[in-house]
Amino acid sequence: MEGFKLIGLKLKRKTKNENEQSAKDCGELWQHFEINKIAELIPNKISDSIYAVYYDYESDEKGLFSYFIGCKVAENTVAPKDLDEIIIPQQNYYKVTAKGQMTACISEAWAKIWNANINRKFGFDFEIYDERSHNWNDAEIDIYLSIND
Repeated sequence: MEGFKLIGLKLKRKTKNENEQSAKDCGELWQHFEINKIAELIPNKISDSIYAVYYDYESDEKGLFSYFIGCKVAENTVAPKDLDEIIIPQQNYYKVTAKGQMTACISEAWAKIWNANINRKFGFDFEIYDERSHNWNDAEIDIYLSIND
């Protein structure tokens, strides 16, 4: 997949999957993103899809990582004050689709990923929340895992 640029919010510190810490931290960032209508503040959006990005891994799914929520924008877009930007590099991906009730279907998909034999790169992994994720009782979310060539 070609690289692209996102503008949105990043978690101010790294988080970890241990003791439900990442669920708490990432959930709080989502709340801030939704309550403050951050998507509406993002200029030059290519679509209304929201990307949740896991990146800057210190090791694997057991280590610390960074988290970002935002929207895809034209590559020359400048991030407004108080928003962050991230560049997703060109990478190879393995795609998993989470289906079912939110947010349980996301947690279940990640549990399967962690137990699967996928040659993960732990580069930039992301979930895409598009029109298929609006019905929380029957949602579909694509998860893209960076993999080694």
